[in-house]
Amino acid sequence: MSDDKRGQARLFDALTTKGTAFTEDERRKFGLLGLLPTAVKTIDEQAAHCWHEFSTRRDGLDQHIYLRALQDRNETLFYRVLSDHIPETLPVVYTPTVGEACQRFSEIYRRPRGLFVSYPDRDRLGEVLGNRPHRDVDVIVVTDGQRILGLGDQGIGGMGIPIGKLSLYTLIGGIDPARTLPIVLDVGTDNVELLDDPQYLGWRHRRIDDDTYYEFIDQFVTAVREQLPDVLLQWEDFATAHAQPILARYRDKLLTFNDDIQGTAAVTLGALHGAAKVAGRPLSQQQVVMLGAGSAGIGVLDMIRREMVNEGLSERAARERLWVVDVVGLLTDDRTDLSEGQRDFAQPADRVADWKLSGPAQLADVVHNVDVGVLLGLSTAAGAFTEEIVREMAAKADRPIIFPLSNPTSRAEAHPAELDHWTDGRALIATGSPFAPLQHDGVEKRIAQCNNVYIFPAMGLAVTAAQASRVTDEMMRVAAATLGDASPALTDPDQPLLPDWADVPDIAVRIAHAVAVQAVADGVAPERSDQELAGRIDEVRWTAEYPETSA
Repeated sequence: MSDDKRGQARLFDALTTKGTAFTEDERRKFGLLGLLPTAVKTIDEQAAHCWHEFSTRRDGLDQHIYLRALQDRNETLFYRVLSDHIPETLPVVYTPTVGEACQRFSEIYRRPRGLFVSYPDRDRLGEVLGNRPHRDVDVIVVTDGQRILGLGDQGIGGMGIPIGKLSLYTLIGGIDPARTLPIVLDVGTDNVELLDDPQYLGWRHRRIDDDTYYEFIDQFVTAVREQLPDVLLQWEDFATAHAQPILARYRDKLLTFNDDIQGTAAVTLGALHGAAKVAGRPLSQQQVVMLGAGSAGIGVLDMIRREMVNEGLSERAARERLWVVDVVGLLTDDRTDLSEGQRDFAQPADRVADWKLSGPAQLADVVHNVDVGVLLGLSTAAGAFTEEIVREMAAKADRPIIFPLSNPTSRAEAHPAELDHWTDGRALIATGSPFAPLQHDGVEKRIAQCNNVYIFPAMGLAVTAAQASRVTDEMMRVAAATLGDASPALTDPDQPLLPDWADVPDIAVRIAHAVAVQAVADGVAPERSDQELAGRIDEVRWTAEYPETSA
């Protein structure tokens, strides 16, 4: 802790304050006498007080606002409260409550956090980035607010996502909060309700056109590279049409990844790893159906294909096992409306010719005609996994693997209780949003949530510790495999497919080490032994404890 701040500057700096935990000696040393009540508390006592106050708030958004205010007041205490209560606070700090916080961002706005990089300031982006609160940054999370969770265009309200994500980088991955930077790119909004809302805090303008947009993204990346050449830049909640091109353009030029594409893929593959073992049928022998052909869905399929090849299939054989359905129907090679990424997963039209359909094959048609063992949803189409579809699938597989992954809860393709009922308790289930445990034959069954928090904080810790210059596909695949190896279902089929939230920080260290080793093997990090990498992880990992002050 720097000892140069005194008085109110020391007391009200969220990163250095101890609040009522300043000792009597510290109060004299830092000019705090009279500025605090007499009692000196421990951080444990402070955390217990905060938890009691949090618990009196019954509404999720009210709890979210309370925690954000605590973060603005005392970051160390904020993270101590979160680390003591990870299962209870995770859904409040992040999904699903953060969705409502984004929708009502301008309404509940209290204090600035991070950077608002606005298109009207495009000629002064160096100055904007230079105004960041802290010079040294390890991780940036950036969004343009266009595709927030399953809620669509939230404009500047999307800032809630980078703030929430970076809280989890610190809570789970141990990234120093002083070395994180949330950013929203304010390029306008096509959400008419926001444009008409007098409280809206963003640039009151329609979204800029694509040519202008990509030029602005280039300007932003250039400014980041000039001032923070070693930072991890994570793209978050960009529209499908922009997410893949942005990732493709920059992934070989800087340390960057897209969490919706790569993080979602890795955590889903991690859950599938455990599910396939419980089902007794390797992923490479499964027929996989994905409902949803956005950037997240395509990213998941790309990683599943990579894993199938790793298990011994050829690229072609792996593709033949992957079926994708969008709002029009099955992706087939005779469709002219597909993106480049979608075309990679289009089935030959002649494979469905004998299905005798009058139009494009729908989800029910695919399940009826294919021996489907894995059904995944990233469509935001609530209720799309109907009873009829699920029962037909369950008739073909002893342990059907069904993951309704859309966020938030209101957009889930099916609820776990329904899937459990329709499959007589045989379904292996993971969801994108949190759901209450199931009761089946008097036994409580917890449902795994395919939350990217299993992956991205560990990636941040790995690249920071290893000093990596790039994020490779193999680094992501190794992260997924390491997560899969920690599946509780591997030792007890009645346990969830993914670890308990309380165990995630420890598992993040395990994943970070495996990823760091892979970064060295891929030649994108300095040569270090496994033991040296473990030491680096311990060295850079931040914990929510007040530092000792020098005498």
